[in-house]
Parts: sequence; structure tokens; C-alpha cells
Amino acid sequence: MFAYSVRRVLLVVPVLIGMTIVVFSIIHAIPGNPAQIMLGQRATKEAVAELTIKLGLDQPIYIQYFEYIKGLLSGDLGESIRTKTPVSDEIWPFLAATIELTIVAIIIAIVIGVNAGIISAWFQNSWFDYGAMVIALIGVSMPIFWLGLMEQWAFSINLGWLPTTGRENVRNPVDSITDLYLLDTLINGRMDQFKEVLQHLILPSIALATIPMAIIARITRSSMLEVMRSDYIRTARAKGVKMFWVVYKHSLKNAVIPVLTVIGLQTGLLLGGAILTETIFGWPGIGRYIYDAINYRDYPVVQSSILIVATFFVFINLIIDLLYAVIDPRIKYN
Repeated sequence: MFAYSVRRVLLVVPVLIGMTIVVFSIIHAIPGNPAQIMLGQRATKEAVAELTIKLGLDQPIYIQYFEYIKGLLSGDLGESIRTKTPVSDEIWPFLAATIELTIVAIIIAIVIGVNAGIISAWFQNSWFDYGAMVIALIGVSMPIFWLGLMEQWAFSINLGWLPTTGRENVRNPVDSITDLYLLDTLINGRMDQFKEVLQHLILPSIALATIPMAIIARITRSSMLEVMRSDYIRTARAKGVKMFWVVYKHSLKNAVIPVLTVIGLQTGLLLGGAILTETIFGWPGIGRYIYDAINYRDYPVVQSSILIVATFFVFINLIIDLLYAVIDPRIKYN
């Protein structure tokens, strides 16, 4: 297991290097002088020249890349053109907001999607099976922005049950410690704030969970059907093992590999693709942060944010790879 883990971790290194090359190329892919684009057409020649030197754009490309890597290794993600603040100092609250939203959304998707897929396979060709798969098809096809607006109309405007936008009650702000508000409210012992933060999370997390929930349900059903036709499952049933244990203990463990793969991919996609949900619900996450940076032509922010999200995606998939070996011991020997 240790040797397998080391091999998988070492394979991440060239991926990260390739990722830095792609992200580094973002600024250099801009037609014309990137400094001129960032400052706008009305910028003076002196301002453009100053920014060009500050960004190191007057140096040969290979020197710029090595300086970029040197900065990354020292924790320097660059400085925002708009706020004049180091990106490393201001990005975490936005990233934490997206991480919190993603975690809640993927938990909803896993709990509902996996169980829906299991029950559909258990009662194949039943009304539940057909209904669940139709709902899953609708979930995959439904635009997130439309679902988000319908949620706001139904549960916020008409019923008044849940808040429409934001991350907290502005009249009762959270005393932030980690910028993960659910965790912060528990640390502070403020259950009233915990309830308010959870209420703000419900609608955006459900909207964000819809597509991965549907995909997980369909993959779980397909994988479970294949496993439940196996000889050892028929043997377990012939021995009188209760169907619940056959399904959840024997079948699920052997069907979980493809499901785990989908969960890993969907988690990474949610982390990097929550911009629509964050925009509709006014969620101050990394998607909104990147969107605003693009509008202001704040390319150092865009560059660093994309790199961080991509790094999270790589490490999520690394964790999934390591979990494969935990679930299926045969993998580490191949």
C-alpha cells in the first residue's frame, strides 16, 4: 500500500508542472501587450512600462516562467491589479465559501444519488426504478440557473422559508475564524448562527447538487445491476442472507469503484464550476471572485485562482486513486 501511494503521489508531480505551464501561458496568450490590456487603452505609457517591468514581461519567456515557479514555491501568487493586495492574502475567504458549498452539495448528491441508484437496482423495473431514472434524466438536463431561480421563487419569495441570497444574516454576522462558517459557528458555540448559515446553504447546495446527484444515481444503478448478477451474490442469497445485507454489504462494496470515480470527478467540477450558482444566489465564492477579476482584467487573480482550483482538482483525484487501493486490495499489486 505504501509503495502504491508513493507511486501515485510521484505521478502528480508532472501533472502539477504541466498545469503551471498552462496557467502561466494565460497571460502570454493575450494578444498584444498584457500590461496594456490590464490597464486599459487610456493608460499612460509610463504606467504600462511600470506594470510590464513589475510583471517581468520584459524578461525572456523562460526566465519569466522560472520566476513564476520560484514565486509559487515561496507562496507568492502575485498581486491583484485592482486591490493592490497579494492574492494569497485575499483569496482564502472566497475559496472557503466555495469549499463549504461544494462539500454540502456533494454530501447531498452522494446520500440521495447512491441510495436512489441502489434501490433502483434492488427493485429493477419497478415504478421506483422508472421514476428515479426519469428524475435523474431531468436532473442531468435541467439548467442550474433555471432551477436556482425556481427555488428562489418557490421557497424564498412565495413561502418565505429560506433566504434568497448571501451566505449569512447581515444583521447577525459570523465571527469568522476559518472562513468556513458552519465550522466557525460551532467553534463559537453559536447555534443560532449555525441555523442561519445552514438556511443560506440549502437552496444553492441543492441547485449545485442536482446534476452530480443524477449522474451518481445512474452510475450506481448500472454498477449495482452488474454486481448483483454475479455468482457470489446468488450464493449469498441462496444461503439465506437477508437482502439488505446482500445489497449494502456485499454488492455495494464491489460496485463502488465506478461510483467513487464519478464522485471524485463531480467534486472537482463543482469546485471549479459553481459560478452560475454563486451568481444567482449571491454566494461570495471563488467563481464570483474569478468572474469579477475577468471583468476588471485582473489577470494575476485569474491566473492564481485557476491554478488553485486546478490543484484542488488534481489532489481530489489523487485521494480517489488512493481510496481505490483501500477498497480493492488487488489494485495495489497491478
